[in-house]
Amino acid sequence: MKKLLILRKKSKNQPRRLFPDYESSILRSPKSHLIKSIPTNTEMSGPMFDKNIIANLDNDLTLNYSVDGSKAIGQEIFVYGFVRDQFGKPQKNILIEIWQANAGGKYRHKKDINDVSLDPNFAGCGRFLTSSDGYYCFKTIQPGAYPFPNNGISWRPMHIHFSLFGSSFIQRLITQMYFEGDPLIPMCSMIRSIPNKKSRNSLIAKLDLSKSDTDKMLSYKFDIILRGKYQTIFENRLEGM
Repeated sequence: MKKLLILRKKSKNQPRRLFPDYESSILRSPKSHLIKSIPTNTEMSGPMFDKNIIANLDNDLTLNYSVDGSKAIGQEIFVYGFVRDQFGKPQKNILIEIWQANAGGKYRHKKDINDVSLDPNFAGCGRFLTSSDGYYCFKTIQPGAYPFPNNGISWRPMHIHFSLFGSSFIQRLITQMYFEGDPLIPMCSMIRSIPNKKSRNSLIAKLDLSKSDTDKMLSYKFDIILRGKYQTIFENRLEGM
């Protein structure tokens, strides 16, 4: 039988699990203390990721789902950054997976019932394995904002979901990247559930025009810090874990 730990520590920076302004959290938030299971050696020992699992277009969302060679519809953007620990040490061979809505704010998912057309050449997902200096990059389409039912109708800002794997599937962190200057950010109930302003800002990618001349597209820099005082906020990780 696995040993169980009851997590009682409250975070001052992480999103509040119960935040009535975000209506869905009322049903989703746990009513009892969380229980953490201690992973076994087998669960912690793999799989190991290497470049052989990455195809040439895995990090190019404008083409990796194309049915006829045509590019996805929308403003092309470049998203890049570095994954580091709290000491600035680069983290290599981190499998990063992203998923997002299309330019009209619709996901390729059967439960997305927004009245927006799907782009036949856009799936909205990709992956990349960080290099020795912790670098990652994606070419994609600027996702659209979209409405969702929340005490009436609220709007989600433009965002991209990030999933990071360590040396095994059990070492997984999930977060969201937002775009600098989006006026919907301070209005979003999900973002307001994060009590600390500095922590909220860690989720906002900075506009970077360095790719504008060569690739003729906007770029956004989103560095990810795994732990410590300046860590990126992750949805599935308590502070201090």
